[in-house]
Amino acid sequence: MRRSSFAALSLLIACTIAHAADDDAPTYAFGAGVQRLPAWQGAKDRRNQGIPYVDIEIPGVGELSTSDGLKLDLIHGEHWHGGIYGSWLWGRTRDDLGQLGGKVPSLSPRFQGGGYLEYAFTKKFSVGSHIAHDTDGAGAYAAIYADYQLPDVWYIQHSLELQVQGMNGPAMRRFFGVTPSEADDLGTRAWQPGAGGQSADIEYDAFIPTSQQTGFALAVSYGKLFGDAASSPLVSRFGSTRQVTETLAFVYHF
Repeated sequence: MRRSSFAALSLLIACTIAHAADDDAPTYAFGAGVQRLPAWQGAKDRRNQGIPYVDIEIPGVGELSTSDGLKLDLIHGEHWHGGIYGSWLWGRTRDDLGQLGGKVPSLSPRFQGGGYLEYAFTKKFSVGSHIAHDTDGAGAYAAIYADYQLPDVWYIQHSLELQVQGMNGPAMRRFFGVTPSEADDLGTRAWQPGAGGQSADIEYDAFIPTSQQTGFALAVSYGKLFGDAASSPLVSRFGSTRQVTETLAFVYHF
């Protein structure tokens, strides 16, 4: 589980729009692109998928985006922001699993609901955390993160994001657990992980304008699984602790 690539691009695009619009005005960005990501959480193989890009930000209310999910700000502070949080967590299909297909279960996507809290030290640097729970299951997920907008290079805006994520026991076992019967099919040991940290990620995001209202959004994320997630036979025998995701999209904003 992670904030998907483009997690910081919402901020970058919003800043780009702010150069030409009232800071209190709503902003909208729409686009489409392609993402190359691990075939499943912990996989060493990767796959390509087409993605939409949507970011709607209403100052004083919140935002809805394909990158950062739903945020409704109930604090409305100068530095503090927080309130309702929602996101969509992708699962894995039998095709995604490759050689593991039919030996370990595919997982359906799920919607998560919870809350978030952020503190903006400046317009360029903020830290935050969110916690969410599956609306159709026992999984719970949490993350802490820090975003820093780097100095512009020409017209290119870019940023770095650091994030550490964790799961409760049911969520960890859903993605990384191996039952005794599955272990027999795989020729490995059973694994029943508990709650704890799951991954640490660093992401570089850039927005490259092509006109006043269009541009390319780029994101490169490098993640490292640790703890019980990294020790899972699914990862240690068949996958990789290194998780790399690259995304490129063309965006129209106004």
